[in-house]
Amino acid sequence: MEYKKTINSSLKVLLPIILGGAILYWMYRDFDFAHIKDVLMNEMDWTWMILSFPFGIMAQVFRGWRWKQTLEPIGEKPRTSVLVNSIFISYASSLVIPRIGEFARCGILKKYDGVSFSKSLGTVVTERAIDSLLVAVIAGTTLLLQIGIFAVFFSQTGTSIEGILRGFTTTGYIVTAICAIAVLILACVLVRKLSVYNKVKTTLHGIWEGITSLKKVRRKWLFAFFTIAIWASYFLHYYLTFFCFEETSHLGLACAMVTFVVGSIAVLVPTPNGAGPWHFAVKTMLILYGVTSNLALFFVLIVHTVQTMLVAVLGIMAAIWLSFTKKKDVEEPEEQQTN
Repeated sequence: MEYKKTINSSLKVLLPIILGGAILYWMYRDFDFAHIKDVLMNEMDWTWMILSFPFGIMAQVFRGWRWKQTLEPIGEKPRTSVLVNSIFISYASSLVIPRIGEFARCGILKKYDGVSFSKSLGTVVTERAIDSLLVAVIAGTTLLLQIGIFAVFFSQTGTSIEGILRGFTTTGYIVTAICAIAVLILACVLVRKLSVYNKVKTTLHGIWEGITSLKKVRRKWLFAFFTIAIWASYFLHYYLTFFCFEETSHLGLACAMVTFVVGSIAVLVPTPNGAGPWHFAVKTMLILYGVTSNLALFFVLIVHTVQTMLVAVLGIMAAIWLSFTKKKDVEEPEEQQTN
């Protein structure tokens, strides 16, 4: 039995890495890596990359502040510093095991501030639902606004949807199919994880209480502001990197929004920080906007790598901070006493 658990745990770590690695290998199998040093040192404007960092950091800080709002109506009052650091660690931990961060941040709140794990998990479910709805609205709006531009592009280049599909290689179809299957597997895994908690009545009640906490949130306008600020920060964190390269600096907000939306959807595929699917999706859209294939490959590789490193550094710093944080002296939660 222990052997089976070890295998399952190993697969959860290895399969996402293998999937992301396979897609990256396919994309970069003929790539000139020797040229990347020259791009980093001479062709790239690092000023814009550095200017994008505060927005990447603030996106996670805003998420921590918003989480505090959803926890207060259910009687949980964790420290703001613990909340924010748990967010940093959740994103960093998901670089190793995709989606584990959602459970990790709830565990951190329980460890340091005695917050009910089930209740905090319920608020996370609520947050994700709100974020998914917002992304869907942004995606739909972006698509509607860009239909005209796509039509002009197709008419000027003599390209049609059928032509694009014909030009889509067999490998491209395979990659897309694998990504879709991976998303379905992730959904099944999450359902199974939640079903474990559902076996305990008190825990199920805690999750539901967390989910319904949104209607009791005070200052809903502030919750809305934090939600918009999170995604505005994510977008600016990404958009400013366009100015790092001459070939992408002129593309404008429309292209940035389209590639941002496509990239946000691509990271649903369970690979570390969306590695592989994000590269594939954003690179494909950049080419649609006239960026050369080689530059598009440089762009997605450099931007994703640097932003992933930022996530890792924030996670390490948060872990160090929490190691010096004193745990609250709280009573054992009721849900633990009943088990």
